[in-house]
Amino acid sequence: MEYVLGFLIASAVGLTGVGAGSITAPILILFFHLKPAVAVGTALTFAAVIKLAVLPIYLRRQQVNYRVLLLLCAGGIPGVVIGIEVLKRLSVEDHEREIFLVLGITIIILSLLNLYRSLRKRVAVASVDRSQWLPPIAAIIGAEVGVSSAGAGALGAVALLSLTQLAPALVVGTDMVFGLTVSAIGSGLHLFIGHYDSHILIRLCIGGVVGAVCGALLCSRIPSRALQLVLFICLVGLGLQLCLKAFS
Repeated sequence: MEYVLGFLIASAVGLTGVGAGSITAPILILFFHLKPAVAVGTALTFAAVIKLAVLPIYLRRQQVNYRVLLLLCAGGIPGVVIGIEVLKRLSVEDHEREIFLVLGITIIILSLLNLYRSLRKRVAVASVDRSQWLPPIAAIIGAEVGVSSAGAGALGAVALLSLTQLAPALVVGTDMVFGLTVSAIGSGLHLFIGHYDSHILIRLCIGGVVGAVCGALLCSRIPSRALQLVLFICLVGLGLQLCLKAFS
């Protein structure tokens, strides 16, 4: 089951750009009954692995702006460390409802943002370069990723489209490498703390590496608009389930 799940999630990420953390963490909580902190750590590690698998494809296509990437990392790296430290200091048992609620609301907002972007006829590029605002915004994104594992892809893309004049292809590639960076650092810290399920993680990654490569290679050939709509609607449903779980 985990092999198939990893393959499907990674394929969806490659085809649609939906964040691996946004999909994986709620599924691990709702269907595999993992504790929130363990689900976040497992999801972040899985996200880092599948993004690393497709990194050569984006680099070969020259879809990364390194100046913008450095600005994002300048804020995102300390942000994710702070987010994980906050999660580490929380008593998970006492704050489990709050974590469910944060995860649910985050996923709903990110899904609606992406749904809005998908329904627009064209992607608007910022008319003025405001990239100096990227470090503080990336710090907030990194902190949120450290707590919930979701957000690096969706929020990073929104920030790049709003604050830079990068072409959409460069936005996708630069955002992917930023997501890989914060996911790798975040997953490393979660693994050190012990927030992961090794059996599920290994099986997810085996299926995920194959799925990520397939998705990245097929993304330019298969229309992804319908897939995006279906995935975003499903993510909203998962987010609502997590919010309801917080009050149950």
